[in-house]
Amino acid sequence: MSEFTHLDERGHARMVDVTLKQPTVRSATATGVVRCGPHIVAALRSGKVPKGDVLAVARIAGIQGAKKTADLLPLAHIIGVHGATVDLDVQDHGVEISATVRTADRTGVEMEALTAVAVAGLAVVDMVKGLDKSVELSDVRLQAKTGGKSGDWARSV
Repeated sequence: MSEFTHLDERGHARMVDVTLKQPTVRSATATGVVRCGPHIVAALRSGKVPKGDVLAVARIAGIQGAKKTADLLPLAHIIGVHGATVDLDVQDHGVEISATVRTADRTGVEMEALTAVAVAGLAVVDMVKGLDKSVELSDVRLQAKTGGKSGDWARSV
């Protein structure tokens, strides 16, 4: 039977102690999409969304989400987010989101990258929901990570 790292000997949730781990350079990239109809895509492309600059707000929201991950996920470690980029690209089907987070710390930034994408996507939804309530955030997933004990990983196409 495998040991569950986030459970103590009584089966209670705990934060893994990473005190003795050495900091290493790590990164993670995640992606997601906000699916929306052609009229929302047209409004995004023309800059005519009533709430303002959707992509700028979403980009900043995603970066802030990466920095606040430990506040949102109870067992996530507080780590230094030393770099974060959030890119949004309007496509015919909606907004493609990609976030890369970097650190030199004791644990990885996969959750920070995923949170950045999710929060950026939610910001897009919030900014356009007055035009169409059917927009949806989907396909939030880790694409790649580097560094740490488990090494590099990339999603197969």
